[in-house]
Amino acid sequence: MSGTLNKVMLIGHLGDEVKMHYFEGGNCIARFPIATNETYTNRQTGEKVTNTEWHNIVVRNKAAEVCEKYLNKGDKIYVEGRLKTRQWQGEDGQTRYTTEIHVQDFTFLSTTGGGSNEAPSGSMDSGSSSSTGRQVPKQTVNEPGEEEDDLPF
Repeated sequence: MSGTLNKVMLIGHLGDEVKMHYFEGGNCIARFPIATNETYTNRQTGEKVTNTEWHNIVVRNKAAEVCEKYLNKGDKIYVEGRLKTRQWQGEDGQTRYTTEIHVQDFTFLSTTGGGSNEAPSGSMDSGSSSSTGRQVPKQTVNEPGEEEDDLPF
């Protein structure tokens, strides 16, 4: 294999509400944290230990608007994307870094209320409905300049 791969797949719960940022030209970006948990039993003490890892999620444009509309703190979501690291200068002059997951695909996994056990999914084109009548899509995101093709390689 001569290429490289940058792919992240996470299932977790939103740790906060979706925060939107709008730019000139109509583009927007949504940011929110996702928590994933690892649970194991300590062999020496028999105590159950849970470790939580926090991930910074970034979604762009139409997909960001969908996230803002349907996601709330605590909701479960599946995200697929790429790791990207940003750096900037802090107010104190120190260089700061953050690692984010830039989402390419996501599926809402929380039920939509009304006692439904159906996990919301669907496509942005067809807009499937859950049993509550609320449209909750599965979304695939293309970065600007990225083209969709049917080539198997």
